[in-house]
Amino acid sequence: MCHNKSQSNLDFRFMSFFFKIRDFFKSPMKKVDIAEIKSGDFVLDYGCGPGSYSFAAAEIVGPSGKIFAADIHTLAIKKVNKKAMKKGLENIITIETDYKTGLDDNYIDVIMCFDVLHDIKDKESILKEFHRVLKLDSRLSFDDHHLKENEIIETITAQGLFKLIEKKEKSYNFSKI
Repeated sequence: MCHNKSQSNLDFRFMSFFFKIRDFFKSPMKKVDIAEIKSGDFVLDYGCGPGSYSFAAAEIVGPSGKIFAADIHTLAIKKVNKKAMKKGLENIITIETDYKTGLDDNYIDVIMCFDVLHDIKDKESILKEFHRVLKLDSRLSFDDHHLKENEIIETITAQGLFKLIEKKEKSYNFSKI
């Protein structure tokens, strides 16, 4: 198991409520823009939670792109599916997983991993999975306000799978090696 443990339903509902407030004051699109997603991209939103970043990215990729919203929590998957259906979005596909995505090798253009890594016990396994699914000329857009800059860079680059290409505000973009 990659995560320490699944969040309780009550914790997830509280987190979702908090994210609604956060998103009201700070648009998810700002962080998605830093990931440099383009129309037609295939994007993995790993640790999607209630889908704030998935829905923002879905606007950018349009009908020719796809968003794979992955989370360990069943309520996250249900919430994203319900909201996607309500909005009529057919470019969002959910994946309930702790780390194995089931996606093909070299399939994804951008991975968004926002505020998740600090909760992952087996960081090496998830980074190997990210490396496997990312296309060669792709990016891993990452941030985690629970970790210090040196912890982020060392963790992501330690296995020699990724290199830092840029830091924008508090987000980091890495490329696959």
